Amino acid sequence: RHPIRMEYKDENGFNYIFNLIDTPGHVDFSYEVSRSLAACEGALLLVDAAQGVEAQTVSNTYLAIENGLNLIPIINKVDLQSAMVDDVKIQIMELIGCRENEIIEASAKNGIGIKDIFNAIINRISPPNNNNNLKTRALIFDSMYDNYRGAIAYVRIFDGKLRKGMTAKFFAHEKEYEITETGYFILDKIKTGELGSGDVGYVVASIRDMSHIEPGDTITL
Repeated sequence: RHPIRMEYKDENGFNYIFNLIDTPGHVDFSYEVSRSLAACEGALLLVDAAQGVEAQTVSNTYLAIENGLNLIPIINKVDLQSAMVDDVKIQIMELIGCRENEIIEASAKNGIGIKDIFNAIINRISPPNNNNNLKTRALIFDSMYDNYRGAIAYVRIFDGKLRKGMTAKFFAHEKEYEITETGYFILDKIKTGELGSGDVGYVVASIRDMSHIEPGDTITL
């Protein structure tokens, strides 16, 4: 489960930036899933062609719908001998009420349907608004602890910007920290000058107490 930022050039030569946030599929992590979905404009609904729609698929789909996200239904592993593509299509249509031609057939292993998924993200999901001029709001959706840099917040910027030298205020408990680094997730953490509205990235601020970073909290300045 890891966020990633990737660049994609379509067949017309246009460049796009995708900020992708993976979510745990298990139903026990519903709060973590809800925080991840709250950070997004849309969601890829991945269903295994051999397993079909499962209980956690239903609960996580309802969470995405409650968050008002545009859903892109995808059947993965269509290359397997045990794939039940037609049956799974019916299950997905019953679950979200989509049309059959909206469902993408894919195989990550063999590269089937990958371009269709990218094009669907571009065409079906609206990009975030440019709110760099507004007061800063960043949603914490996850975190990790680094022995050298302390607790690191994983954030989605909704408004304003975060950069090194700014003083971040954590809304839930009003703790304040000076930001020492911001960056993107590109396989590894890549330092950047600032994070702006629509960006997904991380914030380092020499935070030694993990309890000061709560998923669902908002960072302001």
